[in-house]
Amino acid sequence: MQRASSKLKRTHYSKDISPELNGEEVIVCGWVERVRNLGGLMFVILRDREGSVQVTFSKKNRELYEKAKNLGKEYVVAVRGTVKAMENAPRGAEIIPEELIILNVAVSPLPLDPTGKVDANLDTRLDNRVLDLRRPKVNAIFRLRHNVIKFIRSFLLDEGFMEVQTPKIIASATEGGAELFPISYYEREAFLSQSAQLYKEQLSSVFEKVFEIGPCYRAEESRTVRHLSEVYVVDVEAAFADAEDVMALLERLIHHVLTKVTEECKEELSILERHIEIQKPPFPRYTYTEILEILEKKGIPVAWGEDIPTPAYRELGETIKGFYFITEWPTKGKPFYIKPKEDKSEICEAFDLMYEWIELASGGTRIHEKELLVKRLREQGLSPSSFEFHLKTFDWGMPPHAGWGMGLDRLMMAIVGAENIRECVFYPRDRDRLIP
Repeated sequence: MQRASSKLKRTHYSKDISPELNGEEVIVCGWVERVRNLGGLMFVILRDREGSVQVTFSKKNRELYEKAKNLGKEYVVAVRGTVKAMENAPRGAEIIPEELIILNVAVSPLPLDPTGKVDANLDTRLDNRVLDLRRPKVNAIFRLRHNVIKFIRSFLLDEGFMEVQTPKIIASATEGGAELFPISYYEREAFLSQSAQLYKEQLSSVFEKVFEIGPCYRAEESRTVRHLSEVYVVDVEAAFADAEDVMALLERLIHHVLTKVTEECKEELSILERHIEIQKPPFPRYTYTEILEILEKKGIPVAWGEDIPTPAYRELGETIKGFYFITEWPTKGKPFYIKPKEDKSEICEAFDLMYEWIELASGGTRIHEKELLVKRLREQGLSPSSFEFHLKTFDWGMPPHAGWGMGLDRLMMAIVGAENIRECVFYPRDRDRLIP
């Protein structure tokens, strides 16, 4: 193994190698994906972040040929050579090497096939995640994720929103309940944040339109294909807005993201063999009561006021395709900060955005009057004194406001067609997994 010399600095990525570069000297760097030795010729497929390129070693340069015989899968190499147009080569061109430097080696056999040609179960893949991320389809998911975040951010910035960052170490529960991770914070107990909710509400009273893309933590006991303990959420809050306003924003954002993905991520979609139907706003809207009526007709009765169980959601996913909203939820089942309807307080101005059977986002009009907020806290068995830091901001002029939180990981499930949320998270964390 050699140290890289200063002269072997990459000049081109694999995707740049084409017949138009015929005769030019290039330097490429990457990983050995496979080696095919035909006796007098040795074909090495070198992979980098942009794809792969063929490097052809010949016995005409015996020293280099003998050195290449030492190459194994996932060895890290740098190659200096000349581009040669070759119709049968993967890119219509190959590299005839003049210098090969082995920068690092890899064990053999590998615990996982990084080409993706040999199947492996999800636990094995997650145990060896870096190798798994080199598999073409897995790699395409995360390149798509990168672009989806970029498209979301640019859309919200263009809509006049300001990006903010809220604390992930908090003193009390954001939404109540027991799904909290306690941590030792010097001499006190603290918790990992369940949600940016209270902070984004406060910031909307200053900057009016705010958003955050960041992690949230829930001590989620469920072992399901859609739950994790650490998730990434797109949080939005807007002053002088109600549920209808932010629902319209959300469906425009989804339409924008899907349009941009189909326009700018054709290669990733092709690798995933994924065709995306771009659904135009407005998305269908069903009230909670209407959803129960649909389920009743399907032979799945749900008592009014109860949560909709997973089997019922799965049935909805078979009945209602694409994106749709569920609105007018029972007040008692929603967080304390959601505003009840003024003419029918048992129903609130809340909504969920669904994609078939998966909940992607939840939001609504928020309570902006302190007295009503205190009342709702008490109705849910929460102590107003634990939320004093939040309640006092309502003494300083809290505007009417609304917002939503959308699970980025679940949105990626919808975009790539994944059955398990763990497919869409770099290093998923759940009840059973803390490493790698």
